[in-house]
Amino acid sequence: MLTYAYPRSRFEPTVLVDLNAKAERERLSKSALKGFFKLVATWKVRDEDARQLLGGLSNSSYYDWKKNPERTLEVDCITRISYLLGIYKALHIIYGDKLADEWIGLPNSNQIFEGRTPLAYMLGGGLLAMQTVRQLLDARRGGL
Repeated sequence: MLTYAYPRSRFEPTVLVDLNAKAERERLSKSALKGFFKLVATWKVRDEDARQLLGGLSNSSYYDWKKNPERTLEVDCITRISYLLGIYKALHIIYGDKLADEWIGLPNSNQIFEGRTPLAYMLGGGLLAMQTVRQLLDARRGGL
């Protein structure tokens, strides 16, 4: 009987982070929030829009999180921040710093955006729109 196996590789698979584990969320939350607040400042996102990007956070909670990022975020919030940080990274790989930081607020002719800004698209479409923008930029970064 023949057995088939994939050839050995020198690359190790990436270990996935289990965001359902509270310990993992505790480990990631503070740095995720700090990164998020730096990101929205760099992109010049209004506080109202930043709250929406986090999933519709109240005004008081948003400013409390900004003042004190020592908290444990839920899976949805960490996922949202992860997509946004991935978008930021991809933009800085694809474009120069100036365009990368402005891109999110510029009208876009790609059919996905229908002439809107990527920020407006993500605000209207929530988590799935963030995922779509991230996939689009990762594809562009990969040469597609």
